[in-house]
Amino acid sequence: MLFTITYEGENTQELGFLLHKNPERAQQFELNYGKAYVFYPEVSDTRTTAALLLDIDPLDLARGKVGSSEGGLFDYVNDRPYASTSFMSTAIARVFSTAMGGRCDKRPELVTKPLKLTATLSALRDNNYTELAKELFEPLGYEVTTERGKVDDKFPEWGDAPYIDLTISGEVTLSQLLNHIYVLIPVFDKQKHYYIQEDEIRKLLSHGEGWLAEHPQREKIARRYFYAKHSYARRAIDKLLEDVPDEEIEDTEDTSEQESEKREYTPLNTQRMNTVRDAVLASGAASVIDLGCGECRLTSLLLNEPQIKKVTACDVTVSVLEKAALRLHLDRMEPFRRNKLTLMQASLTYKDERFSGYDCACVIEVIEHIEPARLPAFERSVFEFAAPRTVILTTPNIEYNVNYQHLNKDSLRHGDHRFEWTRAQFKKWCDSVCRRFGYTCVISGIGDEDAEHGTPTQMGVFTKNG
Repeated sequence: MLFTITYEGENTQELGFLLHKNPERAQQFELNYGKAYVFYPEVSDTRTTAALLLDIDPLDLARGKVGSSEGGLFDYVNDRPYASTSFMSTAIARVFSTAMGGRCDKRPELVTKPLKLTATLSALRDNNYTELAKELFEPLGYEVTTERGKVDDKFPEWGDAPYIDLTISGEVTLSQLLNHIYVLIPVFDKQKHYYIQEDEIRKLLSHGEGWLAEHPQREKIARRYFYAKHSYARRAIDKLLEDVPDEEIEDTEDTSEQESEKREYTPLNTQRMNTVRDAVLASGAASVIDLGCGECRLTSLLLNEPQIKKVTACDVTVSVLEKAALRLHLDRMEPFRRNKLTLMQASLTYKDERFSGYDCACVIEVIEHIEPARLPAFERSVFEFAAPRTVILTTPNIEYNVNYQHLNKDSLRHGDHRFEWTRAQFKKWCDSVCRRFGYTCVISGIGDEDAEHGTPTQMGVFTKNG
């Protein structure tokens, strides 16, 4: 990944003094996750360019160094060596720390002088959020241009790549430019390669001093900078708003978004299970069959509810049911819960009389694992033959996938998913089921909502007519 700064004007070789890097020789820096190189591709009195090249070794990351995950193929096959992410932000802070702090003993008059600067970042991951670069940099006075290639030039039908080459130009001090870049790189992909701690709030406010509080997208920047750390984002926003006039806050605040920030972060699966449990209780059901129960997380919640008198957990795989029994501590479960529970092996795509007689059937994150050709069999099995009064079904919203670092708009979230639906496709399917089998359906979302792409999970609550 490559970051360049070009200074145009008079005596531009003074860029070397500001960066504290000699244009006459290349320098190498050892980082925890690779190496950084600083060199000057062009040097003259009227135009000088400094380049920071970051070389990441993904094998080093996979061996337990900074940024490694819990294991798996992704450790070895990923975009980390090629995409400008928080690794680049960290490298900028390490290599150009003195320049970021606005210090230059040999040319102190240059520190506060606006210079004609152009910065480029290669392969910045924006997940096809086409306007994000302009939203972030234009309010700071930059001229912004972006270029986006294809996922693969040989296969243009695969669509556009989720990366841009970014160029920003403006008359700013070098310290301002570096701090803008440092803060805003992680805002693009909403991920950091290290564990975010409370000190990160101070870091954001420090590097955003003098500009972030007045930025019209300050709330969005804080939320994306602290992705999945909602309490940190809220505290940072509160600090930023202390420096903003009341009338400006009234003009720019989004009440619904600020209210969402007041919620502490809850994993999506937990939100999903709690939402489905609440929907089951709201339906008035006393007996429930959990079709495709997996680890029985939903089943476990339902067993705790006095309203629920009978719960059957069903899965096609015997080994999954065995693990579920262990997870539920079936051998020492309290009698009042054990008497409610039945574990059952069965396939959802075959008519099974054992599915009948329940008030409610739950099909949670299951349908996307079924081959499309088998969907009609699944539909008849559940909606025609079992025909419970209520069916609650959830499935991923593929439109939301662009918000995940390692996915683009066409990627699926799991290797075993046979498909994932857009919101329009899900509604079309729900309407078809209702029309053919005599149900009505209410569709809603689960998880944090993206203004453009919706929520990560979509839920349909089907109710039998008559």
